[in-house]
Amino acid sequence: MSEPRWLDGQEREAWLSLAALMFVLPAALDSQLQRDEDLSMADYMVLAMLSETGDRQMRMSDLAALASTSQSRLSRIVSRLEQKGFVSRTMAAEDRRAVVAHLTDHGMAKVEQAAPGHVEAVRSMVFDRLTDEQVGQLAEIGRALLTDACTPHRALPADGHPQGTACP
Repeated sequence: MSEPRWLDGQEREAWLSLAALMFVLPAALDSQLQRDEDLSMADYMVLAMLSETGDRQMRMSDLAALASTSQSRLSRIVSRLEQKGFVSRTMAAEDRRAVVAHLTDHGMAKVEQAAPGHVEAVRSMVFDRLTDEQVGQLAEIGRALLTDACTPHRALPADGHPQGTACP
């Protein structure tokens, strides 16, 4: 059995910072959305992804990839959003096996209401603390770490369009 490739001091420091960030930032953003809008971060991401399409609809498989979640988790999220009247689902006209999620007018109003507070939280927790150069580096680092990642979700390519689905 070969010796593990232990982290050096700089790698350990970087890893511990990243690991802490992976727990603290999502929890803080989720807390803001729960407190202010009665939405989870996952709920908001689904609404936001649908709101950014021209016709406010998307195949569930593509939406799962864009929202960085599995199709089974997305189905639970969309069910919750359907109960609130924010989203509806139909069968795709061109492929009866595919399901399409639609953002309702009520859902669009909710995402428009939630967006300013969420963006302010993201800005204050992330971008206000970084230089322009660091923002560019953060984007580059994110792409590098997500490329071919499947732990737990497949990354989107640089053009932002899903290629297949999120990892199970």
